[in-house]
Amino acid sequence: MLRPEERTKLDPTRDSDFYAFPRFVTHVDGGFLDRLTELYRERLTPNTRVLDLMSSWVSHLPDDVEFAHVEGHGMNEEELAKNPRLNHYFIQDLNANPKLPLEDEDFDAVLITVSVQYLQYPEAVFSELCRILKPNGIVIVSFSNRMFYQKAIATWRDNTDLGRLELVKSYFRSVPGFGEPEAIVHTSTIPSFLAMLGIAGADPFYVAIGRKNAS
Repeated sequence: MLRPEERTKLDPTRDSDFYAFPRFVTHVDGGFLDRLTELYRERLTPNTRVLDLMSSWVSHLPDDVEFAHVEGHGMNEEELAKNPRLNHYFIQDLNANPKLPLEDEDFDAVLITVSVQYLQYPEAVFSELCRILKPNGIVIVSFSNRMFYQKAIATWRDNTDLGRLELVKSYFRSVPGFGEPEAIVHTSTIPSFLAMLGIAGADPFYVAIGRKNAS
């Protein structure tokens, strides 16, 4: 789906080295996170099984919603160990091995929060997500315009925000088991003259949602 040059990163060193030390920060602003938590409240069903893929020390799930199991995945054990919503977690470099150590049709939902830009083989990862999802299972991919620039793939770095949204939708379309993805967009309404003065608006909020076919 992507050409080899579109998968490249400015920093070609091992991702495991880059993520070796913990970063206990959030990479988007509070408005973005509030929207995301509310979206999870609307779209996730209580008492179901959730995979938080490419997670960290916080999952942004609603505090008042209980889930049967939240599985975490990430690249830094200290961050994952601090995440209070995870019932279990595993560490894996998806760019080195996209095969997930999870059973077929075992999860109701998968979350990918502000990290999809680092996948070099997204079609392989999304195929795995389809495999581990139950029929009608949902994938919620959220992102803004921030990134570790040196670790984002070239086609992401060189794209516009809306182009990136279309790129994520193409990841879903590359897997026959997903239906047509849904897109959600909220961008800053700061007046242009304030932007010219260097006053930043809120982080833009982009989401692509895919659902596994029922059969």
